[in-house]
Order: sequence, then structure tokens, then C-alpha cells
Amino acid sequence: MPIYRFRIYFEEDESVYRDVAIRHDQTFQDLHLQILKSFEFDTKHRATFHRSNDNWQQGREISLERYEDRAYRVEPLLMAETRIVSEIRNPNQKFLYTYDFTRNWPFLVELISISNEANPKLTYPATVRKEGIGPSQYGTKSILGDRFIDVEEKYDLGAASEGFGEEGEEAASDAETEDGTDIPADDEA
Repeated sequence: MPIYRFRIYFEEDESVYRDVAIRHDQTFQDLHLQILKSFEFDTKHRATFHRSNDNWQQGREISLERYEDRAYRVEPLLMAETRIVSEIRNPNQKFLYTYDFTRNWPFLVELISISNEANPKLTYPATVRKEGIGPSQYGTKSILGDRFIDVEEKYDLGAASEGFGEEGEEAASDAETEDGTDIPADDEA
């Protein structure tokens, strides 16, 4: 049973990529879901593949579904109905993959190898290699991940705890009472 290995590059930074292994008889929907999983994206948005050539030009579309608000020159194939093997035209086949049409996450998908032996330890499709820190779907991502947010919130000191009011002035409790009368300094009391 042939196993295809695709390299999925984040288009804006080709040093960030994931390698996904998938059986020849699995569908583009299986590949779509594995790409999202490998880049830690959710599955809430629209997506499409386009068969491509060596110059990364768009060819036949393979869409998650038929979208009524999009104009098609040719009806797209559907991911759930289209097997991977049916769209492989050469040993270096390329696809363009776009996720979330609002944010427009672009990925380059390239067939990098074909093997005739499945790894019995893997459940296909599977992410078999990760390089680089992937983009964060909804915000910033760091090496610390979500733990960084906890550290930042824990040590976020407000203006009152620093002893200053607005614009670096002393807090009102240090200089005057609420009615505006001055508080005598320690040496005046």
C-alpha cells in the first residue's frame, strides 16, 4: 500500500514546515485535518486545496465544500470525495492549501516521497516531522506557549501598588485627603 509523504510549508516562512504521511487511498479531507492538527489550528473555518505546478500556479480546486458566495470557473472537487492518489500527476506533485478565507492562511504542499511500506507503529495520516514554531492562528505564540501568559498576569503590577497615580504623580492618599486638603508631612506633625 503506497504511503505518500507531503511537506507542508507555511508560505510566509519556508523554514516552518510539517511532514505528513498519508495512505494513497485516504482523502484530501484527511490531509486537511492532519495539516490543521500539525499546525495546532482549529477546524472551524473554510479551506481549499488547488492542484499546482512547479511554479505554484493554481490548478483544479479541491474544496472542503461548495461555497455559495464563491464564483467557480469549474465546479470544485470535494475533499471528502477525492482520494489523494487521484490527484497525483507526477512524483513531485504540488498543491496550494488555504485555510480560513478571512485570515487567509496559505500553505505550500509538496509530495516529497512515496513508500510502498507502511509503518505499523503509525496511524495514518500522521505528522512525522515538525520544523520551526508554527504561526499562531489567533494571536501570538512563544516558546513558552500558554505558560507565558500566566507569568505575565501574575507579575502585572497596577499603578496603585507602585505608589504612583496617573502620569507618575504621587497617589492621592500620600499627598492629600479626598476633599483636597493637604496632609502634613511627618516633620510637621
